Amino acid sequence: MQSTVDGFSYGLVTPVVAFLMACLGGALGLRCATRPLVVTGSWRPGWLALGSGAIGSGIWTMHFIAMMGFTIEDTPIHYDRLTTFASLAVAVVMVGIGIFIVGYRGATGTALFTGGTITG
Repeated sequence: MQSTVDGFSYGLVTPVVAFLMACLGGALGLRCATRPLVVTGSWRPGWLALGSGAIGSGIWTMHFIAMMGFTIEDTPIHYDRLTTFASLAVAVVMVGIGIFIVGYRGATGTALFTGGTITG
């Protein structure tokens, strides 16, 4: 299925795949982020980092896959590697900040609000 609105085109496959990748990244990341509730000591930062990597890369992958399926008539679209990978790093770091706030302060209202605001 191909749709065109004012010269912009998008297919059906890439948004569906992007959505599935975001769900996979979110599910895996939340699984990792809740693991510190049952482990103690030195394992906590590792699980939180793994969770933030999974969620951050899931969010980034969703957007990047969707962008790959996007075309504009008579206009080539190119992606700068440095900017692309920098955006991945920003996504992982921002999710990491939010997850570490909640991971170390607990699921209190203030921690959830602060971590969610930073992550969002």
